[in-house]
Amino acid sequence: SGPIFTQVLLADEINRATPKTQSALLEAMEERQVTVEGSTRPLPQPFFVIATQNPIEQAGTFPLPDSQLDRFLIRMDLGYPGRDAERALLHGGDTKLRIPDLTPVLDGEEILAIQSEVDAIHASPALVEYVLDLAAFTRESELFHVGLSPRAALGLLRASQSRARLHGRDHVLPEDVQRVLPWATSHRLRSARDMRQFPLAELSTIFEQVALP
Repeated sequence: SGPIFTQVLLADEINRATPKTQSALLEAMEERQVTVEGSTRPLPQPFFVIATQNPIEQAGTFPLPDSQLDRFLIRMDLGYPGRDAERALLHGGDTKLRIPDLTPVLDGEEILAIQSEVDAIHASPALVEYVLDLAAFTRESELFHVGLSPRAALGLLRASQSRARLHGRDHVLPEDVQRVLPWATSHRLRSARDMRQFPLAELSTIFEQVALP
C-alpha cells in the first residue's frame, strides 16, 4: 500500500522531491485519498503531514508551489539547536535505535476526539469578522504580492480554536488569533517588493494595523 497510508506522514526535505511527487502529495493532503492507475483509495483517519524543507538556495531543491504551501496549517522555523541540546545529541548515539522502545501517547480515536473538541470551540461573530478583516487587509494592502486565500482564513480560525482548547477555554479570544497569526500566514504571504517571505516579527507588526474586535 505504500508509506503514505499512515496517520502521521513525515515528509523530510520535501522540497527535494520532484514537482511530480509534490503534485501527488497535494492530492493526498487535499482529498485525503490516493489515485494510482485510475484506482482511488482513501487514506486512514486521522491523516496529517509534517514536512521539513531545506533553504531554497541549496542545490537540488524544487520550491513548493503556493497551492501546496497553502495546505500546510502552520510553518515554524526551528533554526539550530542550543548548545546543550546539541551536546546531548552528540552524546546520544544513533537515535534510530530507540525507535522500537517508543510508546504511543495517543491513538487515532483519541486524536479524532480532540479534533471534534476543537470544532466545538466557539468563535463569536465579532471574532469571525476580525479574521475576515485580517484576510481582507492582505488582499487590499500593497505590501503583499497575493493576499490570504479562503483556505488560509479557515486555517487561521482553526489554529485559533486549537490554541483556545489548549488553554482550557470553550471560546476563541482575539489573543488566540494574534498569537497564531504569524505562524499560520508566513508561508502564505510574500512581499510585493521582492517576493520574499516575511519574518514572523515583521508580520506581527504589519498586522497591528488591523483593528481588534
